[in-house]
Amino acid sequence: MDTSHAGQVVVVTGASGGIGRATAQAFGARGAQVALLARGDAGLSAAVRDVEAAGGTGLAIPTDMSSPEQVEAAAAAAEQTFGPIDVWVNVAFTSVFAEFTDITPAEYRRVTEVNYLGYVYATMAALKRMLPRDRGTIVQVGSALAYRGIPLQTAYCGSKHAIQGFHESLRCELRHNKSHVHVTMPQMPAVNTPQFDWVINRLPKPAQPVPPIYQTDLAARAVLYAADHPRRREYWVGGSTAMTLAVNAFAPGLMDRYLARTGYSSQQVDRPVPEDRPTNLWEPADGAGGRDYGAHGSFDDRAVTRSGQVWASQHHGLLGSVGAAVVVGALTLWRTGRR
Repeated sequence: MDTSHAGQVVVVTGASGGIGRATAQAFGARGAQVALLARGDAGLSAAVRDVEAAGGTGLAIPTDMSSPEQVEAAAAAAEQTFGPIDVWVNVAFTSVFAEFTDITPAEYRRVTEVNYLGYVYATMAALKRMLPRDRGTIVQVGSALAYRGIPLQTAYCGSKHAIQGFHESLRCELRHNKSHVHVTMPQMPAVNTPQFDWVINRLPKPAQPVPPIYQTDLAARAVLYAADHPRRREYWVGGSTAMTLAVNAFAPGLMDRYLARTGYSSQQVDRPVPEDRPTNLWEPADGAGGRDYGAHGSFDDRAVTRSGQVWASQHHGLLGSVGAAVVVGALTLWRTGRR
C-alpha cells in the first residue's frame, strides 16, 4: 500500500457510485481520510466500507450538491472531523438521455444545478478554507464532452462546457493572485459508471457509453495523478478523448456530421428498457432501503482497464528524454556512416 499520502484529508463528491466511488476507494488505499458526499444512503454506507477496507478512514456526509447550504455544511463537517482539507474532488452529476425537445425546463434546471452549480458551490466551500492557508488542490472531473457536444445529451454537455469555462477563468484568477491553491481538470472518456442504469432515459432502448468504454478504476487512477500533479491545467484521459478533442479542434463540422449519423445508435444497447429501472434526477437511486450500485456499471465485460495514452500523458518528461536520446543516437549513426 502507498503510504506516502497517509492522513491526507480528501473530499469526494458523488462518492456513492461510479468514478466518485472508485476515486474515494483509491484515496483510501493510500491511507487518506475521505469525506464522502452524495445523497444515497446505501451507496454512501457501502462507500465508507470500501474506503476503510482499502486502508483509509471514511466519513459519510449526505449532501445534495445543488444546495449551497448543504455543501458548505459538508465542508465544515469534513474539517471538524478530519482537519484541513488537502484535496477536493468534484465528480457528482446527473443527466437526461433524450432529444432536447423531450426534456422539460425543470429537468434541465435540475441537471444544471447539480452538474454545474454543484461544482461551483463545492469550489466556493473549498476555496473558503484553502485560500487563507494558501494550499490545497481542487480536481474538477470533466469529460471529453466539455469540448465536444453529442446528441441526446444536451443537458449534460451544456453543464460540462460550463464547468470548463468556469475552470479556466478561476485558474487565471488564482495565477494572477500567485496563489498556491491549484485547480486541474481531467477530461474523461466514456466510463463504465452506474449512471446508465439510473438516469432518466427517453430513448427506445437502454443507454450506454459511446464505445470504447473505460473502467472506473482507470478513471480513478487518473484523478489521483491529477491531484498529485495539479500544476497542469487539464489531463486528457483515454485515447478516445485525445482523438475526439484533436479532431474536433481541426474539423468540428466533420464531427457534427459523424455524430449526427452515429450518435443515436452508439448510445443505445440492443435490449428492452427494464420497467422497474430507478431514476436519480430528483431522488437518489440508492435511497433508504435501496440498492448499492457500486463503482462499476453494467458494462464490465466491455470495459478497458488500461490506456497507453494515459501512461504517455503522465510521463511527458520520460518520453521527451527517450525521444531526445533517439534523435541523438540517429544523428550519431548518420554522422558515423558519412565518415
